[in-house]
Amino acid sequence: MKQFSITIAGGGSTYTPGIIMMLLDHQKEFPIRKLCLYDNDGDRQEVIAKACEILLREREPGLEFGYTTDPETAFTDVDFVMAHIRVGKYAMREKDEKIPLKYHVVGQETCGPGGIAYGMRSIGGILEILDYMEQYSPNAWMLNYSNPAAIVAEATRKLKPNARIINICDMPLSIMTRMAGILGIPEEELDIGYYGLNHFGWWTWIKDKEGNDLMPALKEHVRENGYDSEKEGMRHPDPSWRDTFRKAKDVYATDPDTLPNTYLKYYLYPDYVVEHADPSYTRANQVMDGREKEVFSAAREIIEKGTAKDCRFRKDEHAFYIVKLARALAFNTKEKMLLIVPNRGAIENFEPEAMVEIPCIVGKDGYEKIAQGRIPQFQKGLMEQQVSVEKLVVEAWAEGSYQKLWQALILSKTVPSASVAKKILDDLIEANKEYWPKLK
Repeated sequence: MKQFSITIAGGGSTYTPGIIMMLLDHQKEFPIRKLCLYDNDGDRQEVIAKACEILLREREPGLEFGYTTDPETAFTDVDFVMAHIRVGKYAMREKDEKIPLKYHVVGQETCGPGGIAYGMRSIGGILEILDYMEQYSPNAWMLNYSNPAAIVAEATRKLKPNARIINICDMPLSIMTRMAGILGIPEEELDIGYYGLNHFGWWTWIKDKEGNDLMPALKEHVRENGYDSEKEGMRHPDPSWRDTFRKAKDVYATDPDTLPNTYLKYYLYPDYVVEHADPSYTRANQVMDGREKEVFSAAREIIEKGTAKDCRFRKDEHAFYIVKLARALAFNTKEKMLLIVPNRGAIENFEPEAMVEIPCIVGKDGYEKIAQGRIPQFQKGLMEQQVSVEKLVVEAWAEGSYQKLWQALILSKTVPSASVAKKILDDLIEANKEYWPKLK
């Protein structure tokens, strides 16, 4: 069986060890001969990389491993680039969240002004990596799950239309895992219809592999509990995520014919989100005090002991989605997966050049979209407004346009007025002067 060479872009991420653990777990189905970590922050990456080097030496000694800040080394002789970069790291995420909250507007890393700010930082980083790939490994695929995926996907569609990139997000998969748990069936039994934008979508039907309709039972549960559940193993340890799963019942009430992505709460109930937010201690602070410290502490422990035996690294289940996508491209498995792709008729009555999230069949030549037909006016109207935000952000980045970025903020459902949008924008410009193109 063919073996593959992979570069993980964003090698210093706290998610990197979990991805490597998942890759090791699936060596039989997707064998790797070479793995390289790439990051532009060498000091941060080195801690994660040295720990992973010990892990790999003990568990897969035949696998060639390296880490680097040099693009030529990282992107030469590569089959797949798995990209999960965070330009500005968590320090900038904290500003993305706290600046809008100062004006009583949703502060979130992918939605509203925070997502726009993060998108303006991410575009250049992803385009740069695509340039390196084209130069050193032109046949490689980038599997991109860097946030905010919707803005990054639109940027690559518009600015790198011939790039070998597939944009993905694991959030619908995480919700489907909960759906399967609610129903008491294995997750792989679910077959679905879904449409929307990234972090902005709806399930239209859910069946098991025999074709039995599972929507009535799921709707009954979501109507009362959202995606929350007291079943064993389903009580999420994070209070903010439990609240998000519960709030899905109110999002569901806006259209009981479908089941919603949880992120819609930020657009449909922004007042609730702001009311329940702590502007002095946001999600970024939780992550920095939690996952960030835990993963780097586990990495340093491995380095100090010189062994990964009984280490605290854990495989990230969301990483299996990336492995499945890579395997489908490598071995033509014709896997049905949700991808972020140019619409071009897949949703009949929607903007052709929008980047939509829909089911696709993945094989060695890429993906084939599954047509979703016409969508209802409610979803169409919401999606048109949000896709306009995403397009204006990319145009603002490409043209250095203050006007278009202000318009993007004005159009966001999370922002109450043009005057508030302008105040937030001016603060974000000041905070991001090291990262954004100069706006005029």
